[in-house]
Amino acid sequence: MIFEVFNPKVIYFCNQKTLIMSKRDLKKYLNDLNKKQLEAQIIELYEKFSAIKTYYDFVFNPKEEKLLQECKLKISNEYFPIKTSGRPKKPKMRRSVAQKYIKHFILLGVDPFVIADVMLYNIEIALAFSAERLVTQELFYKSMFNSFEQAVRFMIAHGILNEFKPRITAILNKTIQQKWYNKQDFAAIIERIES
Repeated sequence: MIFEVFNPKVIYFCNQKTLIMSKRDLKKYLNDLNKKQLEAQIIELYEKFSAIKTYYDFVFNPKEEKLLQECKLKISNEYFPIKTSGRPKKPKMRRSVAQKYIKHFILLGVDPFVIADVMLYNIEIALAFSAERLVTQELFYKSMFNSFEQAVRFMIAHGILNEFKPRITAILNKTIQQKWYNKQDFAAIIERIES
C-alpha cells in the first residue's frame, strides 16, 4: 500500500510505514513559516484535534481545583456509586478510571502536587471501600499496590515525597489494620524510601 505524507517542501512516498518527523525537522519547518502561517496551523490543529483543544483550554484557563474535584468524584463513584434510582448500584472498583485521569493530568501539565493527591486519593478511597466490604479479588490488592508504587515513584521524581509522607504512612497502617495479603509489599516500599 502506497500513500503520501505531505510536507510543503518534501513529498514522501513510503511503503506501509508511517514517517515521523524529527523534532529538529519540525523546528526547521516552523522557523520557515511566517507568523500568519503559524497562527493558521495552530488554529487548524485546535479545531481538528480534541487533545490540542483540551490542552489550550487548560493552558488559558487552568481550573485545577475544578478538575481535581471532578476527578475525585469519578474515582469515588467507582467504589461508592451514587444511587440514581431506588436500587443501589454495584461498585465497579476500576483502577483504570484513576489511571486515565492521572495520565490526562500529566499530559496537561497539572501541578505535581495535584497529581500526587489524586494518586493517593485513589488508594485511600479503595481502602475506605475495603474497610466496609470484604474484597476477595487478588487483582484488587495487586492493582492498589501498583498504584502505591507508582505514586511513590512519582513523588520522588518530583521531589515532593516529604509533603505526602503522613498520607503514605497512613495508607500503610490501614493495609496492616485491614490485613491486606500484600501489606508487606507496601511496608517494603516505605522501608526503601526511609533508608
